[in-house]
Amino acid sequence: MDLLNTLVDKGLRRELPTREEALAVLATSDDELLDVVAAAGKVRRQWFGRRVKLNYLVNLKSGLCPEDCSYCSQRLGSKAEILKYTWLKPDDASKAAAAGVAGGAKRVCLVASGRGPTDKDVDRVSETISAIKEQNEGVEVCACLGLLSDGQAERLRAAGADAYNHNLNTSEATYGDICTTHDFSDRVSTVQQAQAAGMSACSGLIAGMGESDADLVDVVFALRELDPDSVPVNFLIPFEGTPLAKEWNLTPQRALRILAMVRFVCPDIEVRLAGGREVHLRSMQPLALHLVNSIFLGDYLTSEGQAGKDDLAMIEDAGFEVEGTDTTTLPEHRRPCGEQVAVAPETDAEAPAATVPAPSDEARRDLVSVRRRGAGTDLPPNA
Repeated sequence: MDLLNTLVDKGLRRELPTREEALAVLATSDDELLDVVAAAGKVRRQWFGRRVKLNYLVNLKSGLCPEDCSYCSQRLGSKAEILKYTWLKPDDASKAAAAGVAGGAKRVCLVASGRGPTDKDVDRVSETISAIKEQNEGVEVCACLGLLSDGQAERLRAAGADAYNHNLNTSEATYGDICTTHDFSDRVSTVQQAQAAGMSACSGLIAGMGESDADLVDVVFALRELDPDSVPVNFLIPFEGTPLAKEWNLTPQRALRILAMVRFVCPDIEVRLAGGREVHLRSMQPLALHLVNSIFLGDYLTSEGQAGKDDLAMIEDAGFEVEGTDTTTLPEHRRPCGEQVAVAPETDAEAPAATVPAPSDEARRDLVSVRRRGAGTDLPPNA
């Protein structure tokens, strides 16, 4: 396909595709799927070889969030039967993180529900970061605490946080449809604060919320403009008890096309396969490794993931290798953190009309498993 040849050439030059080209990737047929994966795989291997970075989530505070994000099982008014607990003590959080590091994780992601941290919360997380780094040489720590206030990003950086995560989630045009307690610009501002403080920015999206192809392209282009170092791609987990519980819009094929589109738009950025991969990719997860260079190991915030040992076996069986702490994830031209990369200007080509995909015929609710182990429980974690 001329389209794929063009996109590979652009990806190898770190040149931004046009919106029309990105939309065309999402519009390819299932018959063309392996061609799409192969093309995006060339770009992935150019910048990241066959390495897979492992990341491990520690949910420091679960549930009880005052925000109303429709996709979230921890939201205000959620009836999802998830674990609910207040802040883990630094030692407990460090023990949870150590399990992930022992399983091969290079980065530990510390997440807490809520609109944003208080200054006391920042102190608490700073203690946790110190405890983790003292016990795990070379590990990266990423904080994900919600919207940041003035000076908090600098304090987290001084405490040893290497990165900060705050996802854009969906397009600016449709953000008000999924959340009313804050807006798109608040999220952009927090990512920019993290970058200004010298932390590596991590910001991504959630696919499968009923958005159009144009919405997906819009949020990925917005992310590319922010230029984070890593882009997590989440697929909606339709928790019972949340407003989006009936949104089963994804197939494994569509999920792979979305990942390929993200790789073409973000050729030299760490693209991370995140929440919902087991639910929506299912047996086609190994194909996604040809598109992404990073995954979460084991469980997520409120849902259980594939067993950690199965993640490692999948990586090996697919012919990839786990990235070690002695390897720098990003290609040389993207270092040091925050270095800007020149991209070609977007064209003014008219984009084809986009449609919302038809829901799946059968909701696979059997694949949604609420987390009952690890942080906040007496049971060992999955790592």
